[in-house]
Amino acid sequence: MLNKVVIFGVGLIGGSFARGLKQAGVVQHIVGVDRSEAFLERALELGIIDSAAQPGKAGSDPWGGPRCTGFGEAIEGADLILLAAPVAQTGRILQSILPHLEASTIVTDAGSTKSDVVAAARAALGDKVSQFVPGHPIAGRETNGPDAAIVDLYKGKKTVLTPLAENDPAAIERVANAWKACGAIIHTLTPEEHDKVFAAVSHLPHLLAYALVDDIERKPHSDLLFQYAASGFRDFTRIAGSSPEMWRDISLANQAALLTELDAYLAQLTRLRASLAAGDAAALEATYANAQRARRQWIETIEAAEPPQPKDAAAE
Repeated sequence: MLNKVVIFGVGLIGGSFARGLKQAGVVQHIVGVDRSEAFLERALELGIIDSAAQPGKAGSDPWGGPRCTGFGEAIEGADLILLAAPVAQTGRILQSILPHLEASTIVTDAGSTKSDVVAAARAALGDKVSQFVPGHPIAGRETNGPDAAIVDLYKGKKTVLTPLAENDPAAIERVANAWKACGAIIHTLTPEEHDKVFAAVSHLPHLLAYALVDDIERKPHSDLLFQYAASGFRDFTRIAGSSPEMWRDISLANQAALLTELDAYLAQLTRLRASLAAGDAAALEATYANAQRARRQWIETIEAAEPPQPKDAAAE
Protein backbone atom coordinates (compact mmCIF):
# COMPACT_ATOMS: atom_id res chain seq x y z
CA MET A 1 0.00 0.00 0.00
CA LEU A 2 1.22 3.46 -0.93
CA ASN A 3 0.00 6.14 1.43
CA LYS A 4 0.85 9.06 -0.84
CA VAL A 5 1.88 9.30 -4.49
CA VAL A 6 2.81 12.56 -6.22
CA ILE A 7 2.57 12.78 -10.01
CA PHE A 8 4.23 15.57 -12.00
CA GLY A 9 2.17 15.80 -15.16
CA VAL A 10 -1.49 14.77 -14.95
CA GLY A 11 -2.05 14.06 -18.64
CA LEU A 12 -2.21 10.74 -20.47
CA ILE A 13 0.78 9.02 -18.87
CA GLY A 14 0.56 10.41 -15.34
CA GLY A 15 -3.22 10.35 -15.28
CA SER A 16 -3.40 6.74 -16.43
CA PHE A 17 -0.85 5.78 -13.78
CA ALA A 18 -3.05 7.45 -11.16
CA ARG A 19 -6.18 5.72 -12.45
CA GLY A 20 -4.41 2.36 -12.49
CA LEU A 21 -3.21 2.70 -8.90
CA LYS A 22 -6.66 3.74 -7.72
CA GLN A 23 -8.34 0.89 -9.57
CA ALA A 24 -5.93 -1.55 -7.92
CA GLY A 25 -6.66 -0.07 -4.49
CA VAL A 26 -2.99 0.34 -3.61
CA VAL A 27 -2.87 4.09 -2.93
CA GLN A 28 -4.60 6.26 -0.36
CA HIS A 29 -3.91 9.74 -1.71
CA ILE A 30 -2.62 11.10 -5.03
CA VAL A 31 -1.32 14.62 -5.46
CA GLY A 32 -1.09 16.06 -8.96
CA VAL A 33 1.50 18.68 -9.87
CA ASP A 34 1.26 20.39 -13.25
CA ARG A 35 2.18 23.72 -14.83
CA SER A 36 -1.33 23.85 -16.32
CA GLU A 37 -4.11 25.02 -14.01
CA ALA A 38 -6.67 23.74 -16.51
CA PHE A 39 -5.16 20.24 -16.42
CA LEU A 40 -5.15 20.22 -12.64
CA GLU A 41 -8.74 21.39 -12.44
CA ARG A 42 -9.84 18.73 -14.92
CA ALA A 43 -7.86 15.99 -13.16
CA LEU A 44 -9.59 16.93 -9.91
CA GLU A 45 -13.00 16.94 -11.59
CA LEU A 46 -12.39 13.49 -13.05
CA GLY A 47 -11.18 12.10 -9.73
CA ILE A 48 -7.77 11.24 -11.19
CA ILE A 49 -6.05 13.06 -8.32
CA ASP A 50 -7.17 13.91 -4.80
CA SER A 51 -5.37 17.23 -4.41
CA ALA A 52 -3.25 19.50 -6.56
CA ALA A 53 -0.26 21.80 -6.53
CA GLN A 54 1.25 24.03 -9.17
CA PRO A 55 4.97 24.89 -9.26
CA GLY A 56 5.53 28.26 -7.62
CA LYS A 57 2.02 28.41 -6.18
CA ALA A 58 0.85 27.80 -2.65
CA GLY A 59 -2.26 28.34 -0.60
CA SER A 60 -5.53 26.56 -0.18
CA ASP A 61 -8.24 25.96 -2.72
CA PRO A 62 -7.35 28.67 -5.29
CA TRP A 63 -9.15 26.85 -8.13
CA GLY A 64 -12.38 25.95 -6.46
CA GLY A 65 -11.65 22.23 -6.04
CA PRO A 66 -10.42 20.21 -3.07
CA ARG A 67 -7.77 21.82 -0.91
CA CYS A 68 -4.66 22.56 -2.93
CA THR A 69 -1.41 22.00 -1.09
CA GLY A 70 1.66 24.15 -1.55
CA PHE A 71 4.57 22.73 -3.49
CA GLY A 72 6.72 21.69 -0.52
CA GLU A 73 3.72 20.31 1.30
CA ALA A 74 2.67 18.44 -1.83
CA ILE A 75 5.58 16.02 -1.69
CA GLU A 76 5.88 15.86 2.10
CA GLY A 77 5.50 12.28 3.25
CA ALA A 78 5.29 10.89 -0.29
CA ASP A 79 6.12 7.23 -0.78
CA LEU A 80 6.55 7.64 -4.53
CA ILE A 81 6.95 10.52 -6.97
CA LEU A 82 6.44 9.98 -10.69
CA LEU A 83 7.75 12.46 -13.25
CA ALA A 84 5.41 12.25 -16.24
CA ALA A 85 6.51 15.48 -17.91
CA PRO A 86 8.56 16.10 -21.08
CA VAL A 87 12.08 14.78 -20.58
CA ALA A 88 13.69 18.21 -20.99
CA GLN A 89 11.98 19.27 -17.76
CA THR A 90 13.49 16.43 -15.71
CA GLY A 91 16.43 18.38 -14.31
CA ARG A 92 14.36 21.42 -13.29
CA ILE A 93 11.72 19.28 -11.62
CA LEU A 94 14.29 17.27 -9.69
CA GLN A 95 16.02 20.48 -8.56
CA SER A 96 12.71 21.76 -7.22
CA ILE A 97 12.08 18.45 -5.44
CA LEU A 98 15.50 18.20 -3.82
CA PRO A 99 15.00 20.62 -0.89
CA HIS A 100 11.86 18.73 0.13
CA LEU A 101 12.96 15.18 -0.69
CA GLU A 102 12.68 12.91 2.32
CA ALA A 103 14.91 9.87 2.74
CA SER A 104 11.92 7.52 2.54
CA THR A 105 10.62 8.92 -0.77
CA ILE A 106 11.43 7.16 -4.05
CA VAL A 107 11.35 9.09 -7.32
CA THR A 108 10.85 7.57 -10.76
CA ASP A 109 9.99 8.83 -14.22
CA ALA A 110 8.13 7.84 -17.38
CA GLY A 111 10.45 9.43 -19.92
CA SER A 112 11.00 7.91 -23.35
CA THR A 113 14.76 8.44 -23.14
CA LYS A 114 16.96 7.32 -20.30
CA SER A 115 20.62 8.32 -20.70
CA ASP A 116 19.79 12.03 -20.56
CA VAL A 117 17.34 11.50 -17.70
CA VAL A 118 19.97 9.65 -15.68
CA ALA A 119 22.50 12.43 -16.34
CA ALA A 120 19.95 15.04 -15.25
CA ALA A 121 19.15 13.06 -12.11
CA ARG A 122 22.81 12.76 -11.14
CA ALA A 123 23.36 16.49 -11.67
CA ALA A 124 20.23 17.55 -9.78
CA LEU A 125 20.13 15.06 -6.91
CA GLY A 126 23.81 14.50 -6.17
CA ASP A 127 24.23 12.01 -3.33
CA LYS A 128 20.45 11.46 -3.26
CA VAL A 129 20.45 9.96 -6.75
CA SER A 130 20.05 6.53 -5.13
CA GLN A 131 16.41 7.52 -4.54
CA PHE A 132 15.78 7.87 -8.28
CA VAL A 133 14.80 4.76 -10.24
CA PRO A 134 14.49 5.52 -13.99
CA GLY A 135 11.59 3.96 -15.88
CA HIS A 136 9.63 4.05 -19.12
CA PRO A 137 6.12 2.59 -19.63
CA ILE A 138 5.78 1.31 -23.19
CA ALA A 139 2.23 2.46 -23.75
CA GLY A 140 0.52 5.53 -25.06
CA ARG A 141 -2.08 7.09 -27.29
CA GLU A 142 -1.95 9.99 -29.71
CA THR A 143 -4.19 12.08 -27.45
CA ASN A 144 -3.05 13.96 -24.37
CA GLY A 145 -4.39 15.70 -21.29
CA PRO A 146 -6.36 14.35 -18.32
CA ASP A 147 -9.32 13.36 -20.49
CA ALA A 148 -7.05 10.99 -22.40
CA ALA A 149 -6.09 9.06 -19.23
CA ILE A 150 -7.54 5.55 -19.03
CA VAL A 151 -7.44 3.01 -16.25
CA ASP A 152 -6.09 0.10 -18.32
CA LEU A 153 -3.48 1.90 -20.44
CA TYR A 154 -0.67 -0.19 -18.94
CA LYS A 155 -2.49 -3.50 -18.66
CA GLY A 156 -0.41 -6.19 -20.33
CA LYS A 157 2.10 -3.59 -21.55
CA LYS A 158 5.82 -3.51 -20.81
CA THR A 159 7.40 -1.03 -18.44
CA VAL A 160 11.18 -0.84 -18.76
CA LEU A 161 13.20 0.02 -15.67
CA THR A 162 16.83 1.09 -16.04
CA PRO A 163 18.05 0.93 -12.42
CA LEU A 164 21.17 2.70 -11.25
CA ALA A 165 24.04 0.99 -9.47
CA GLU A 166 23.22 3.17 -6.45
CA ASN A 167 19.59 2.03 -6.20
CA ASP A 168 18.58 -0.04 -3.21
CA PRO A 169 16.71 -3.21 -4.28
CA ALA A 170 13.77 -2.11 -2.12
CA ALA A 171 13.53 1.15 -4.09
CA ILE A 172 13.47 -0.73 -7.39
CA GLU A 173 10.85 -3.09 -6.00
CA ARG A 174 8.61 -0.21 -4.90
CA VAL A 175 8.64 1.27 -8.40
CA ALA A 176 8.17 -2.12 -10.05
CA ASN A 177 5.24 -3.00 -7.78
CA ALA A 178 3.50 0.29 -8.55
CA TRP A 179 3.65 -0.40 -12.29
CA LYS A 180 2.61 -4.02 -11.73
CA ALA A 181 -0.44 -2.76 -9.85
CA CYS A 182 -1.38 -0.91 -13.06
CA GLY A 183 -1.09 -4.19 -14.97
CA ALA A 184 2.36 -3.62 -16.48
CA ILE A 185 4.98 -6.29 -17.17
CA ILE A 186 8.41 -5.26 -15.90
CA HIS A 187 11.53 -5.47 -18.06
CA THR A 188 15.04 -4.23 -17.27
CA LEU A 189 17.63 -2.63 -19.57
CA THR A 190 20.60 -0.34 -19.13
CA PRO A 191 19.94 3.30 -20.09
CA GLU A 192 22.19 2.90 -23.13
CA GLU A 193 20.45 -0.27 -24.31
CA HIS A 194 17.08 1.39 -23.82
CA ASP A 195 17.93 4.43 -25.93
CA LYS A 196 19.34 2.38 -28.82
CA VAL A 197 16.30 0.09 -28.89
CA PHE A 198 13.71 2.85 -28.77
CA ALA A 199 15.51 5.03 -31.30
CA ALA A 200 14.75 2.25 -33.80
CA VAL A 201 11.24 1.14 -32.84
CA SER A 202 9.68 4.29 -31.39
CA HIS A 203 11.57 7.51 -31.96
CA LEU A 204 12.28 6.96 -35.67
CA PRO A 205 8.65 5.99 -36.48
CA HIS A 206 7.42 9.18 -34.81
CA LEU A 207 9.92 11.27 -36.76
CA LEU A 208 8.81 9.62 -40.02
CA ALA A 209 5.11 10.13 -39.30
CA TYR A 210 5.60 13.79 -38.47
CA ALA A 211 7.75 14.26 -41.58
CA LEU A 212 5.19 12.68 -43.92
CA VAL A 213 2.22 14.70 -42.65
CA ASP A 214 4.29 17.90 -42.68
CA ASP A 215 5.39 17.18 -46.25
CA ILE A 216 1.81 16.57 -47.42
CA GLU A 217 0.54 19.71 -45.67
CA ARG A 218 3.17 21.91 -47.34
CA LYS A 219 2.25 20.85 -50.87
CA PRO A 220 0.18 23.39 -52.87
CA HIS A 221 -2.54 20.78 -53.44
CA SER A 222 -2.57 19.50 -49.84
CA ASP A 223 -6.36 19.93 -49.53
CA LEU A 224 -6.87 17.52 -52.41
CA LEU A 225 -4.37 15.02 -50.97
CA PHE A 226 -5.94 15.03 -47.53
CA GLN A 227 -9.38 14.67 -49.12
CA TYR A 228 -8.42 11.27 -50.50
CA ALA A 229 -6.22 10.06 -47.65
CA ALA A 230 -7.90 6.99 -46.16
CA SER A 231 -7.32 4.32 -43.54
CA GLY A 232 -3.79 3.43 -44.62
CA PHE A 233 -2.64 7.02 -44.29
CA ARG A 234 -4.50 7.38 -41.00
CA ASP A 235 -2.92 4.24 -39.53
CA PHE A 236 0.59 5.13 -40.71
CA THR A 237 0.41 8.69 -39.38
CA ARG A 238 -1.61 8.13 -36.18
CA ILE A 239 1.37 8.87 -33.95
CA ALA A 240 1.84 12.28 -35.59
CA GLY A 241 -1.08 13.34 -33.40
CA SER A 242 1.15 13.08 -30.31
CA SER A 243 2.52 16.05 -28.37
CA PRO A 244 5.03 18.02 -30.52
CA GLU A 245 6.77 19.37 -27.42
CA MET A 246 7.27 15.92 -25.97
CA TRP A 247 8.63 14.48 -29.21
CA ARG A 248 10.87 17.47 -29.82
CA ASP A 249 12.46 16.79 -26.44
CA ILE A 250 12.73 13.05 -27.08
CA SER A 251 14.32 13.57 -30.51
CA LEU A 252 16.97 15.92 -29.15
CA ALA A 253 17.57 13.88 -26.00
CA ASN A 254 18.27 10.74 -28.05
CA GLN A 255 19.93 12.60 -30.91
CA ALA A 256 22.93 10.33 -31.49
CA ALA A 257 21.01 7.05 -31.53
CA LEU A 258 18.19 8.57 -33.58
CA LEU A 259 20.62 9.92 -36.17
CA THR A 260 22.15 6.45 -36.50
CA GLU A 261 18.75 4.91 -37.16
CA LEU A 262 17.73 7.73 -39.50
CA ASP A 263 20.90 7.26 -41.56
CA ALA A 264 20.20 3.53 -41.83
CA TYR A 265 16.64 4.25 -42.93
CA LEU A 266 17.82 6.78 -45.51
CA ALA A 267 20.14 4.10 -46.91
CA GLN A 268 17.18 1.72 -47.13
CA LEU A 269 15.14 4.37 -48.97
CA THR A 270 18.04 4.90 -51.36
CA ARG A 271 18.08 1.17 -52.14
CA LEU A 272 14.33 1.14 -52.66
CA ARG A 273 14.53 4.19 -54.91
CA ALA A 274 17.17 2.49 -57.03
CA SER A 275 15.00 -0.61 -57.36
CA LEU A 276 11.99 1.49 -58.29
CA ALA A 277 13.92 3.58 -60.81
CA ALA A 278 15.31 0.44 -62.42
CA GLY A 279 11.89 -1.18 -62.56
CA ASP A 280 13.33 -4.07 -60.53
CA ALA A 281 10.12 -5.85 -59.57
CA ALA A 282 11.92 -8.76 -57.91
CA ALA A 283 13.92 -6.49 -55.59
CA LEU A 284 10.84 -4.49 -54.59
CA GLU A 285 8.80 -7.61 -53.94
CA ALA A 286 11.63 -9.17 -51.92
CA THR A 287 11.77 -6.15 -49.62
CA TYR A 288 8.00 -6.02 -49.24
CA ALA A 289 7.76 -9.76 -48.60
CA ASN A 290 10.51 -9.71 -45.98
CA ALA A 291 8.80 -6.80 -44.22
CA GLN A 292 5.43 -8.58 -44.35
CA ARG A 293 6.92 -11.78 -42.89
CA ALA A 294 8.72 -9.90 -40.10
CA ARG A 295 5.62 -7.92 -39.18
CA ARG A 296 3.40 -11.02 -39.09
CA GLN A 297 5.91 -12.79 -36.86
CA TRP A 298 6.07 -9.76 -34.56
CA ILE A 299 2.27 -9.54 -34.31
CA GLU A 300 1.99 -13.27 -33.57
CA THR A 301 4.60 -12.96 -30.83
CA ILE A 302 2.73 -10.04 -29.27
CA GLU A 303 -0.62 -11.81 -29.39
CA ALA A 304 0.85 -14.96 -27.86
CA ALA A 305 2.32 -12.94 -24.98
CA GLU A 306 -0.77 -10.85 -24.21
CA PRO A 307 -3.10 -12.13 -21.48
CA PRO A 308 -6.62 -12.97 -22.71
CA GLN A 309 -9.13 -10.14 -22.27
CA PRO A 310 -12.39 -10.53 -20.36
CA LYS A 311 -15.37 -11.02 -22.67
CA ASP A 312 -16.88 -7.63 -21.87
CA ALA A 313 -13.57 -5.86 -22.52
CA ALA A 314 -13.12 -7.68 -25.82
CA ALA A 315 -16.64 -6.70 -26.84
CA GLU A 316 -15.81 -3.04 -26.38
